[in-house]
Amino acid sequence: MPSAPINPLVNSLTQPPIPLVKAWAASYTGHQGPLIDLSQAVPDFQPHTELLRWLGESASDPSLLGYGVVEGEPVLRAAYAAHLSARYSGDIGAQNIHITAGCNQAFIASMIALASHGDNILMCDPYYFNHETTLSMLGIDVRYVHCPADNGFVPSTDDFADLIDGETRAIVLTTPNNPTGAIYPPELLRAFADLCRERGIWLVLDETYRDFLPEAKLQPHALFESMSWHENVIQLFSFSKSFCIPGHRLGAICASESMVAELAKVMDNIQICPPRAAQVAVARALPALQDWREENRKTIQGRAETLRSQAPLMAGWDVVAIGAYFAFVRHPFSADPVAVAQAMAEQCGVLCMPGVFFGDDNTEFLRFAFANVGSEALQELPQRLSKLGLQWSTAVGLSGGVAN
Repeated sequence: MPSAPINPLVNSLTQPPIPLVKAWAASYTGHQGPLIDLSQAVPDFQPHTELLRWLGESASDPSLLGYGVVEGEPVLRAAYAAHLSARYSGDIGAQNIHITAGCNQAFIASMIALASHGDNILMCDPYYFNHETTLSMLGIDVRYVHCPADNGFVPSTDDFADLIDGETRAIVLTTPNNPTGAIYPPELLRAFADLCRERGIWLVLDETYRDFLPEAKLQPHALFESMSWHENVIQLFSFSKSFCIPGHRLGAICASESMVAELAKVMDNIQICPPRAAQVAVARALPALQDWREENRKTIQGRAETLRSQAPLMAGWDVVAIGAYFAFVRHPFSADPVAVAQAMAEQCGVLCMPGVFFGDDNTEFLRFAFANVGSEALQELPQRLSKLGLQWSTAVGLSGGVAN
């Protein structure tokens, strides 16, 4: 008897990469010390105690047990709009905000609203793998623009312009970038916004990691200062990393009022409303915990500096790009990067993501989510990585390597 059919656009996708990488840790015996987990981007410090208290209060509030507004709780939409207006020197109102259950949901809702089967979206390579799989399962064509390592993985508007045609609906940029960590300059983002406006397409900016930029209160770009931003700019964000609450699944979209109305049509069929208790708690935290978030930014930038300081000691390894949360690191082996990453986990107790998970051509690279761990653990990397040398190369299928 034949099997019941499965959507081939879903069936052709690979399994989610995070569980695969996490499974490698089970084979690590602990002989090099505690596992250094540089894989999935997860804050290693707890939410502020006041936020935990507010979450508890909201979770036990009977008035928040029913369905909420599709676009999100009015109190969080207003608070986030005020936050964005101050951060970007723009005129952004609650009507421009749609709250979602995480930034991945913000992305899929935006893509459904913008494109359909046969349309195409332009993205950088390396890319965030959930962006790619989202578009693939929707049957939306993805056109990649290679961002070379020798330019710090920063994209060129000219390269994107060459790929725009009558079926192009949007350019998607992630800055600070996942996976490379690259931070795109404000003038470059302005050039992309201008290009999109000239060609009649959307610019979708995923700014999940903007709260971890190198400089305090740095304005990531000036796009919202323009009165015409709402015509073709959509911004995505996640509260997960900034407030250390990834399990509560809370993200946001900033767009024109008319686009928010279109997104509501999509979201009503995906989730009806985002989790309500977390929205109310974060609405209180946005203005109240700015100093705490700034201290977290300093902590993570301190970890970036630690990784930079250790780079010269990592013989044969090259930290090619490092930014707000991630580093893209060239490994010294001429081998399958998945095998390299697995060997690092099992032999060195260092867990990271192979570059090929972010594009097939990124065989030389690994992604280090350095913000996950403290500076003491990052200082162990040179010694740990030196263990992945010639004496193990035969066992794990590696060639090349560094001397002990």
